[in-house]
Amino acid sequence: MLKLSYSDFKFECGTDEAGRGCLAGPVTAAAVILPTSFSNHILNDSKQLSEKKREVLKPIIESEAITFGVAHVFQDTIDRINILNASILAMHKSIDKLQQVPEYIIVDGNKFKPYHNIPFETIVKGDGQFLSIAAASVLAKTHRDIYMNKIHNEYPMYNWKQNKGYPTIEHREAIKKYGITKYHRKSFRLLPEQLKLEL
Repeated sequence: MLKLSYSDFKFECGTDEAGRGCLAGPVTAAAVILPTSFSNHILNDSKQLSEKKREVLKPIIESEAITFGVAHVFQDTIDRINILNASILAMHKSIDKLQQVPEYIIVDGNKFKPYHNIPFETIVKGDGQFLSIAAASVLAKTHRDIYMNKIHNEYPMYNWKQNKGYPTIEHREAIKKYGITKYHRKSFRLLPEQLKLEL
């Protein structure tokens, strides 16, 4: 089982994002504070879990967490401030939604900006080490998937239901054939050669 906490603080929040490498849709972050009694042997970095397992874990995390928050930062903002800043902004927005102010924040990855003077630590591959970051990774991924499934109905030809906006061959082929939508990130290399793309 992953470790419960990094610090000695009671209200330690884990945060992570999903959708950073996508060509379309938001970058989504979650923040989670788990009780000290929490344990779960399945919970891991969302990328290591099947979709089915993530869907089983989502309601468990949401009901057992002391508090959690999820936030989307959309493509217009990503294009304006870049994906790294947008990812950190999404994490800050998800922490804003917590009903308990965290005493300490642990962040997946190696980049973060201070949040209201609360001490924090960035942990590379933290989502495979700490339960709260893993829980945040699952919530970020499942909430983002729900959003991508919804906009799939508007533009089914990109098959976002399947690829969730990631740069699959099928997704790139659809961009070549149909151009881009309002959900695409215009600042990203949407096609490898970036030729004749009607923006």
